[in-house]
Amino acid sequence: MSEETTNKPVRNDEIDLLDLFNRMGRTIRKWMNSLGRGVLISVVFMIRRWIPLTVSIIIGIIVAYFSDKSTQEVFKSSLILKNNVNSNAEMIEYLNRLHTHCQKGKYAELSQLLNLPENQTKEINDIEAFWVISHKRERIPLYIDYNKKYTVADTANTRMQDRMAVRLITKSSINQNEVRDGILSFINRDSLLQQKNRVRLRQNKELLERLNIDISELDSLQKIKYFEDPKNAQSQKATQMIFLQQQSTQLVYNDIYNLYARRQDLEAQRYLYSDIVTILNDFSLPETEKQIVVFSRRNLVIIFFVFPVFLLAIIANKKKLIDIYNKY
Repeated sequence: MSEETTNKPVRNDEIDLLDLFNRMGRTIRKWMNSLGRGVLISVVFMIRRWIPLTVSIIIGIIVAYFSDKSTQEVFKSSLILKNNVNSNAEMIEYLNRLHTHCQKGKYAELSQLLNLPENQTKEINDIEAFWVISHKRERIPLYIDYNKKYTVADTANTRMQDRMAVRLITKSSINQNEVRDGILSFINRDSLLQQKNRVRLRQNKELLERLNIDISELDSLQKIKYFEDPKNAQSQKATQMIFLQQQSTQLVYNDIYNLYARRQDLEAQRYLYSDIVTILNDFSLPETEKQIVVFSRRNLVIIFFVFPVFLLAIIANKKKLIDIYNKY
């Protein structure tokens, strides 16, 4: 019985971990050797051809220098608007119609929308609306999302629903007040927005009238509770004995204060924010920036280095490439 046990063959499908690690080590060594060989060949290749590569890098530096000198300056400024009628998403989409015309270079249409001369709208590079980001709890504006990087996954911050930023980019220092008036005119001329604002103000007026009635009734109720009820209790006959628990007087101060706070909010909406939008912060002094170019100085130098290397590699292996092309 013991002989059968010792002569029992070993299963071929059992995994030898030591052999597996040895194979992985050999594979990694091959990769490292190939990588080192490739780096060594590349270094030798560039050393042998250092003259054309150096000339190419010098040309790239010169081109980058002069391209930076010829870059046009632009003027940027932002305007903060409070939205009183539409949702912020709808108002931003409406205002970004101006952004679309700027991107397409339709200065005649832009001139009509802003009520500005066409020669003045040609100095405008862009007009675009952006979200204002605030802290979720404190509701304090933190920054303007110019780069449009905010996501709903951000649990600490949120988009403000009652205000937005409008950025103006111009080629020269033009009159910002005229552009601001043109933007407000573009908003106020919309018939649907006008109708929504009229409905909002009418509803606001009705609520104010109702609140005034409620405040007056609570004032009357307060006088009855605190002045007339105690007098009626004292006028009862002294011989009459009533074994009842004394009823506590109901306080109405909190209700009155809540109504007053609600009325103040409605009055602010009616008298301070009666327009479709309200300017919270006017255009600030324009900041001067270099106009964004396709290739920066660093990228130009890298391009003038990588492209010659690629071209020299093709020339050096021209015969092999031709043989491969003919083979396939």
